[in-house]
Amino acid sequence: MTIVGLTGGIGSGKTTVAKEFKKIGVPVYIADEEAKRLMNRSKVIKRKLIDLFGENAYIDDKLNRPFIADIIFNDTMYLQKMNAIVHPKVARHFEKWTLKQNAPYVIKEVAILFENGGHTQCDYIITVIAPIEVRIQRLLKRDDTTKDKIKAIMKNQWSDKEKVKLSDFVIENIELQNTIIQVNEVHDKILQNIA
Repeated sequence: MTIVGLTGGIGSGKTTVAKEFKKIGVPVYIADEEAKRLMNRSKVIKRKLIDLFGENAYIDDKLNRPFIADIIFNDTMYLQKMNAIVHPKVARHFEKWTLKQNAPYVIKEVAILFENGGHTQCDYIITVIAPIEVRIQRLLKRDDTTKDKIKAIMKNQWSDKEKVKLSDFVIENIELQNTIIQVNEVHDKILQNIA
């Protein structure tokens, strides 16, 4: 099975691009969604996160996301420790999911694909880019957040320039119709490459 990594900085529009690939029949695995599910379902992960962050890590048996976000974006050591707990479980889940897919290739959408070394397990990499100001405006509209919080998250992610250097394909996601055209072009190129 050919594995295509899909990544991009926060607010670049990875989810939009992933949806367009889904529409043309490509199986898409959203690693962040699975990580959220596992953090709420897995007893082992829960226990380890409570050990790491304390009893406030969960409220009513649900992950206390704002509490954890405040900690991890102010101290990268906590972010790395949390990733070391969650990412191996997500990787195993992805492997099982891949075996059930019947398609020429699958997409694994991961926000921090390069930062966590996941790009080394991909046959191709697509990076979604957009100007920083556009990304900030999208996030301010979408999330209950501030510019400072967004910039703190961006600081923990590689720059577009670094990601693009290691990518096979780049999709500039500013205007939807143009993004859809680029998705179809990339899809055709991947199919040609794996034929």
